Amino acid sequence: MAGGGAIHRSLLLYSLLQLVFILLSSLPTALADGVSSVEAKHLRDEVREMFYHAFDGYMNNAFPLDELRPLSCQGEDTLGGYALTLIDSLDTLALLGDRERFTSSVEWIGKNLQFDINKTVSVFETSIRVLGGLLSAHLIASDYATGMRIPSYDNQLLNLAEDLARRMLPAFDTPTGIPFGSVNLLYGVDEHESKITSTAGGGTLTLEFGVLSRLTNDPIFEQVTKNAVRGLWARRSRLNLVGAHINVFTGEWTQKDAGIGTSIDSFYEYLLKAYLLFGDEEYLFIFQEAYAAAMQYLYNDPWYVEVNMDSAAIVWPLFNSLQAFWPGLQVLAGDIDPAVRTHAAFFSVWKRYGFTPEGFNLATLNVQSGQKSYPLRPELIESTYWLFKATRDPRYLDVGRDMIASLQYGARCPCGYCHITDVESHQIEDHMESFFLAETVKYLWLLFDLASGPDNLVENGPYKYIFSTEGHLLPATPQISLAREHCSYFGAYCKKSSDTKQESCSKSEASMNFQEAANASSTSSYGSWVHRGYSSSDSSFLESINPSGLIKGVCPGLSHGQRYGISYVASTETIHTQSSSPAPEDKRENNAAENPPLVLVSDIRAINAMTFGGNDHHDQKSSPEELE
Repeated sequence: MAGGGAIHRSLLLYSLLQLVFILLSSLPTALADGVSSVEAKHLRDEVREMFYHAFDGYMNNAFPLDELRPLSCQGEDTLGGYALTLIDSLDTLALLGDRERFTSSVEWIGKNLQFDINKTVSVFETSIRVLGGLLSAHLIASDYATGMRIPSYDNQLLNLAEDLARRMLPAFDTPTGIPFGSVNLLYGVDEHESKITSTAGGGTLTLEFGVLSRLTNDPIFEQVTKNAVRGLWARRSRLNLVGAHINVFTGEWTQKDAGIGTSIDSFYEYLLKAYLLFGDEEYLFIFQEAYAAAMQYLYNDPWYVEVNMDSAAIVWPLFNSLQAFWPGLQVLAGDIDPAVRTHAAFFSVWKRYGFTPEGFNLATLNVQSGQKSYPLRPELIESTYWLFKATRDPRYLDVGRDMIASLQYGARCPCGYCHITDVESHQIEDHMESFFLAETVKYLWLLFDLASGPDNLVENGPYKYIFSTEGHLLPATPQISLAREHCSYFGAYCKKSSDTKQESCSKSEASMNFQEAANASSTSSYGSWVHRGYSSSDSSFLESINPSGLIKGVCPGLSHGQRYGISYVASTETIHTQSSSPAPEDKRENNAAENPPLVLVSDIRAINAMTFGGNDHHDQKSSPEELE
């Protein structure tokens, strides 16, 4: 074709660029200036001042509108008109130990906020920002163990969260189970609402809705969001890739570009985090397949590209700023080496411009036209925090220091921090997203507090925490994380029969209870797999959460197939041919190779360790267990 020579030159430049960044990332860290422990404390305090500069600017000039215009010191409603920035900031206030501001904010929201309003809102943004903010603050304000419990608090935020989530449920009423992108909080889905939604929009709801189910003992929220994930994954390509946009009625992909950035990013994130928080291995199974496909078809060391989901042909050699969360996710998955290289490449773009543009073309080595802005995104900072936590490599403190300098000198405005509309000219825009306070400064503060000798809820608190995609703190409390654990191991809590007075669970009783739950659940088929659910949507799941329905006993250890109700089902053709006569031994082996059983990671503890781990080792090849 006529452009063949240009494409060849672009690919050559792309390859050379990879080589350059590999060489740069291999330079000794001794070249870095280094951040001392004293400087780390000063930087932590500087980040704290950054938060309050923006938070006070919002409260004094924009509250109760949604977001701040930091240049003109005014406010604007951008999502639903319900004090969005305050809700998004609640757990950051708690993290900073600001009991007075946290208490007054929670009390104001409990008394004044309502969702009985005629507003059409984004399901995705409302879930991660508002629902997640309310749930996180509720879990902190209601628990003595957090050190931030509010004596007068009486579940007001939880009640608001449940009301909000119920108003979003009509969005899930689609043939595929994948929700509409928007919903009216008063009237439901508009008849003219678009049937096209993004993969991230449909697949990044499981944490918030799942936590809500476990706190309210109502399975509907977890059920609909899990069905949405299943609906998306059922329509993956043969390469185990998903596209960017899909029709929620027909299930047809309207944009088949597969990547880890815009429109898809947090779909991957919530697969792993839902497993880590809830212990539901179905999410882990999907994540393993999706992650392996991403690394095979999207990864061009150290960059990631976008490809056609069916053919894997490269369609877009672009670094998208939303890709920057990926190294942090790889830390949680225990895949450190590629995370280190990719982070170095991404940060080189920040160093070049002072910020990361929304798009950087890997073929031309320039900012992508029309994608020159930096809206104060947190993703690269988030990955920096996780890599430092996993490796304790001081280079990540140098990275954090550079990021603080960029924000202070390039984005600071009279009442907050401004969007950068052009990373080349550093022109600013009069807007500050709520996630700047929920995520950007939060991860910066955590980075330098960790380096200073951590003294915060996340590092020293009573629970391990999973961060939502909006940076909200979701604790792995027994009520949230162990709801499925009854009768799964010896000595667990077992479902108590109504007609028994025994305080132990016999093997036959446990097996019967499990089988009853499995038989009562629905069956969904995806490809060659059938998931017969011991799912959170079962009534037995709700009963198991209620402490009054539990007794301490000796429960049998269930096999993997029994516990999760997942079994391999051969294709129709295979069943038909095998029904007349058994296949020879070699044929059976061939069938097994063509239809492999599901394989778990060699050591699931590795992922758990990496999630909450971190030590003083600098060796990126350390095992996840060593990083605990």
